[in-house]
Amino acid sequence: MIFTLKSRKTLFGLLLTLFFPVAAFAQNLNGQVFDKTNNATLPGASVVWAGTTSGTLTNAQGSFTLPFSTQTNKLIVSFIGFKPDTILVKPDELFLRVHLAPSGSLQEVEITAKQDRFDAKTPIHTELITNRDLEKSACCNLAESFETNASVEVSTTDAVSGAKQIQMLGLDGAYTLLTTDNVPALRGLATPFRLNYLSGTYIESIDIIKGTGSILNGYESISGQVNVKLKDPEKTDRVFVNLYGNDLGKFDANLNVGHSFSEKLSTVLMLHTAQLHNRVDRNDDGFMDQPLGTQYNVYNKWKYKSGRFVSEVGLNVLRENRIGGQTSYEEGSGAASGNYGTESLTDRVSGYTKLSLTAKNKPYESLGLILSGSHHQFDSEYGFRNYDGEQQSALARLIFQSAIGTTAHTYKLGASFGHENLRENFEDTLMKRQENIPGLFAEYTYNNAHNLTVVAGARTDFHNLYGTVFTPRLHVKYDLDPNTIFRVSGGKGFRVANPIAENSGALVSSRKFIFTEALQPEKAWNMGGSFTRYFHLGSKHGTFITDYYYTTFQNQVVADMYSVPGTVIFSNLDGRSFSSSFQAEIQYELAKGLDVKAAYKYFDVKSSYEGKLLDRPMNPKNRFFVNAGYATAFDKWRFDATVQWFGQRSLPTVADHSGINEQNRTAEPFSVLNSQVTRSFKHWDIYVGGENLLNFKQKDPIMNPETPFGHGFDASMVWAPVVGRVVYAGLRYKLK
Repeated sequence: MIFTLKSRKTLFGLLLTLFFPVAAFAQNLNGQVFDKTNNATLPGASVVWAGTTSGTLTNAQGSFTLPFSTQTNKLIVSFIGFKPDTILVKPDELFLRVHLAPSGSLQEVEITAKQDRFDAKTPIHTELITNRDLEKSACCNLAESFETNASVEVSTTDAVSGAKQIQMLGLDGAYTLLTTDNVPALRGLATPFRLNYLSGTYIESIDIIKGTGSILNGYESISGQVNVKLKDPEKTDRVFVNLYGNDLGKFDANLNVGHSFSEKLSTVLMLHTAQLHNRVDRNDDGFMDQPLGTQYNVYNKWKYKSGRFVSEVGLNVLRENRIGGQTSYEEGSGAASGNYGTESLTDRVSGYTKLSLTAKNKPYESLGLILSGSHHQFDSEYGFRNYDGEQQSALARLIFQSAIGTTAHTYKLGASFGHENLRENFEDTLMKRQENIPGLFAEYTYNNAHNLTVVAGARTDFHNLYGTVFTPRLHVKYDLDPNTIFRVSGGKGFRVANPIAENSGALVSSRKFIFTEALQPEKAWNMGGSFTRYFHLGSKHGTFITDYYYTTFQNQVVADMYSVPGTVIFSNLDGRSFSSSFQAEIQYELAKGLDVKAAYKYFDVKSSYEGKLLDRPMNPKNRFFVNAGYATAFDKWRFDATVQWFGQRSLPTVADHSGINEQNRTAEPFSVLNSQVTRSFKHWDIYVGGENLLNFKQKDPIMNPETPFGHGFDASMVWAPVVGRVVYAGLRYKLK
């Protein structure tokens, strides 16, 4: 058979239609809406085909994607405060740049709207903690930013040092990637106290991503990602002051100052100090309930925008000193004094820069460079043993993004290089590790602008110590209708553990640290999905969401506190280790100004210890969460309350006073109630609140406190609050 050139082109076109129907189907109109006066993008602008109900809103970058209409070629673009415009769209026109002129009829107006906590647009399961949520609690630092959120929990690692960690999907915080402005931060040796290193006043909002996140941020995310969005220099208040104090004698002082030098250049300087110098021992065990501490923290961000070029620079400097232990312990006296104490002095410097250039007449095409680095150094003592460390980190990422034909098919390509130089000195044993990790990654997104979004990504990293690391990930979002959303995701995670830093709570005990073999990197698969339903009952809006995630480890660094009492045995996984996580949550406006959300969580988390598959210790299977918030007209008064119930949990094996092993120990269920009342004025907020108002305290959180240098001393078996009821008060001042 002989094919002419014309027939070959016809056959090729037919094959493309048969084998690539998605590409043939997804011919959409794409565009971006701007303010005509200053060329700024307009997020939330309405884009509708004239005489139809087919339309959309522009995203945060002012961009939109809309299927072509078969009824009209007239497109109406409108935005509050601007004159609407009607555009005649040509049949071959695939991208529009629309400039709206201000109407000139509106004075300055501040609009406050309720924001859905679960993002309906992103294909990745994402929950948002807003600035309004952060103000519902004391929120002196990142650890306290999750008090009104059900997905992330914060627990205390021991009863002496004050270290805290987050937990997501039933797994320790080490498996959750922490980023600030999508830059990986506070990793490795910073793990024990990292939640204290970000002041709550630095934070604009927090994204909580369940399951494996985007491959653009690396291979470490296993259970999820917490992305902290810091104050934007371009949008922040000119002056913000927050003062806080509680009945333990702790006080915080915060000052943010923002300034725009021009339309192009802006900055924000954020200052924070936290002080506690009062020795408190409410349970009369001879140990301070909270460590004494002093922290000084400075964060400065700069932003420059000029046409298609955007640059951002941030620098953070921190110094923190902590002293815990017996009430009679004095700084620097050491174990030779006969008093048990913990000391930690941390110096940290970190910074980043972001550079972005958008292509001319192609707002969907850009090139970005992200550089970040940090130096973290600490010197610490835990009773009779020392633990010192130093870590230098550097990360460079180059990302190019564009579209294939239309913005229904977008992609990102990039390269990265990571460097980690770690030194740890533990009980006079020096450990060093240097990592150099070049990598390549690619991510493809398909969006039919109607009901389906698919994100497929993979990266290959070349680790100088552990060889080639391949990380695939997939996210799919399907909208059954505008109010019903299904998501599924799956992917692989990889991380190099830092076992001492990640189990620092066990340092406050007489347990011996035993390493049975050379520890290998942790590898895990995470799979799961969620169902979201937005609904109305009468005139009230509500959201129901449920999700399930399953994480299974190919290898895990197991900290075994079951098998031999008085020890922590570190080894590679020999058997199975998994986490099964289920959560159901409902949010609803019961009455005008009264919002309620409630959640139930079930975790089944197990690991193999000496060949036996057992529950991970300190992890309750069942948990309930309820939060209620009421605001009067114009937010003059705000009332917020949160109750959390934690079910029974298993505890590690310990030795009692006689040295006899105590097996099959469990912790009783308990509840925690937090509440706050806020009175707002024009520029001022005054707030009063309480934490653990039910005054539940773990009985005897420290085992054998009378002999801290003897056998059986253990302050790491903390499963409930150590401090009872805490009452606090504070004020905020804002000048926009």
